Amino acid sequence: MEVSVNTFTGKRILFFTTAIYFALIFIPLISATEYTFKTSVKGSYSWNNYRWVFEQSEFTHYVLRSFWIAGLSVIVSLLILIPLQTWLAISQSKWRSFVEVVSLFPLIIPVVAFAIGAQVAMPLFVQDSVLELPFLYAMLSLPYTYRAIDIGLSAIPIKTLYEASMISGATWPKTILRVILPNTRTAVLASSALGFALCIGEFTLTSLLHWDTFPTWINDVSQDSVLGAITLSVISLLIPIVIIALFAFLLTKGKEKNE
Repeated sequence: MEVSVNTFTGKRILFFTTAIYFALIFIPLISATEYTFKTSVKGSYSWNNYRWVFEQSEFTHYVLRSFWIAGLSVIVSLLILIPLQTWLAISQSKWRSFVEVVSLFPLIIPVVAFAIGAQVAMPLFVQDSVLELPFLYAMLSLPYTYRAIDIGLSAIPIKTLYEASMISGATWPKTILRVILPNTRTAVLASSALGFALCIGEFTLTSLLHWDTFPTWINDVSQDSVLGAITLSVISLLIPIVIIALFAFLLTKGKEKNE
């Protein structure tokens, strides 16, 4: 009986803690969303602020630009991390600990130093193009994308799968595509979601390098309208939430198929 009571009490504490956590996240967002419908007339609501946002000629341009840059950064991350982490996990290399430490550097190095240092290290033709951003975003999201994939690889008998694939005559690329990826689908999707959400909202790095994306455009255009600025801020918050929810839905579907 005492064990049951303690378990029930623990669940209640967990429930209330979770409820408070989500309240702290969503109440300000709901309040800001309610404010975006207000007009200059007291107590009046309308869609005028959203009309103002969508009437901005560059809105679609910068949204699409941020989307393809974030998407390309995810592709860069996966192309580098999946083969690298697979090899580290299979070989049990001594370099694994070193790579894990290096993956934390973006959290430690100041953004200013990271932006300038990483940019200078790139070839000149990349430095002069907005295509440098996907590579920089991929490095910036490394602490999160690396660990998401690492969890997925740790959850499967990767060495056994690799040896079976090699015995069957599969090449290294085929092993990655037909054996590793299907068995780590959930981890890959989680890594993609984290990387995409982080990159699409990145402001500091982009601003330091003087490139224009959706977050930097919001900062510029919002000077003309206070309510429009709040509306744009709410939209910029909702986009990552929708993206993560979409990836969560795909993860759920993937688990149902596996079952």
